[in-house]
Amino acid sequence: MEKKTYVVDMTKGNVTNHLLHFTVPLLIGNLIQQFYNIADSIIVGQFVGSKALGAVGAVGNVMFIFFALCLGLSAGVGIIVSQYFGANNAKKVKKTITNSVYVLGVAGILMSLLAVFLAPQILVWMNTPADTYEYALDYMRITGAATIVVAAYNAISAILRALGDSKTPLIFLVVASILNIGLDLLFVLQFDMGVQGAALATAISQCLAAMGSIVMAACKNPYFKLHREDFVLDKELVRDILGLGIPVAGQNTLISLSCVLLQSVVNSYGSSVMAAYTATARVEQLVHQPFNSLGMAASTFSGQNIGAKLYERVTEGNRKALKVMVLFSLIMMVVMMLLGNSIIGFFVDEPAIIQMGATGLRMTSLMYIALGLIYVSRGTLNGLGDAKYAFINGACEVLGRIVFVVVLTNIPFIGFWGVWLTNAFTWVLAGFAGLIRFKQGKWRQCSVVKKEVAA
Repeated sequence: MEKKTYVVDMTKGNVTNHLLHFTVPLLIGNLIQQFYNIADSIIVGQFVGSKALGAVGAVGNVMFIFFALCLGLSAGVGIIVSQYFGANNAKKVKKTITNSVYVLGVAGILMSLLAVFLAPQILVWMNTPADTYEYALDYMRITGAATIVVAAYNAISAILRALGDSKTPLIFLVVASILNIGLDLLFVLQFDMGVQGAALATAISQCLAAMGSIVMAACKNPYFKLHREDFVLDKELVRDILGLGIPVAGQNTLISLSCVLLQSVVNSYGSSVMAAYTATARVEQLVHQPFNSLGMAASTFSGQNIGAKLYERVTEGNRKALKVMVLFSLIMMVVMMLLGNSIIGFFVDEPAIIQMGATGLRMTSLMYIALGLIYVSRGTLNGLGDAKYAFINGACEVLGRIVFVVVLTNIPFIGFWGVWLTNAFTWVLAGFAGLIRFKQGKWRQCSVVKKEVAA
């Protein structure tokens, strides 16, 4: 493979530069996606109505459960691709790409069918109000049918990132976000299609993003120059994809469920606490993005280097990623301490709620280093192929949110402040679990490349 256009080999060169050059495009893409989500909500809320907005929000939470399997399997594919790339095994990289089509194709179709056919019953189980039921049903069926598209986009993005290319997914994410907003305005305002139009806009833009990324990869990336023999089903590779992807999917589902459980406690304190907590959560969605992007960079870096058996470089990469994370955490902590009230004021205008939300932000900001530690450890260990840690991480977050919220909110002088403290203490628990897991060094035995050589 003498020509490596659109490929970055992270087994050589400056570690910090690799991490930062990979992180920045991911961060830009994640932030664009967050701002798009805000714009999408504004369009639905302003031009369709609050009931439609509530329905879209409720469906968004439950749809993540259907997406989780595809997202997890995509992560598994990316891990394997990065490791074989690091091992300089072009044949296995190509076979992983083609076999991912079979695995993600089946998973995407299955989840699409389940989401469409189970939508009415799921909405009943969720106690969806009668005046929002039709909105929710329409939105869930259309977005559910497009789960196969979500699978395709995330798979191609994971593969490209595993090969060191974080820019191509960014390009098509930007195009998709702009197109999505344009189609939202066209379908909702001009064609008066309501939530159906919003759902179609999302599905179409995701489809075009997936197709564009695939076409670009086929034209520019040497590992996508595939031949007939690359498409032969490899049962061992399929087992590896499932073995790595399903635990990551389980991890994501467990974390999502733990957040839903915590939200139910928040709701029990009434609308003021709900509003303050929601505003805090919106701000922290943005805080999560640099950590998430750095975690993805750590995953690709660690995957390529363990594939090349460069164990000391893996350790160095983890150490450098932690330094970058700590710097950002300290900056954001200072921002929240000084500007917390002004930031929450963007979301609500009631002084009591602003003060409550700002206090919550300041409390959780003290633990941003622990939050960053979760993402760096999770990304590194996932990239190394430590499937067991995925379940450990998910279990820590569920256990933390259940135990801490019960204990803290029942202490009289803490009360509802316990919901913010629960997040902070859960970050500490999960973050140190990841740090300890990495220090144990069991990841040295997790590489799929190493298993293949030993077989």
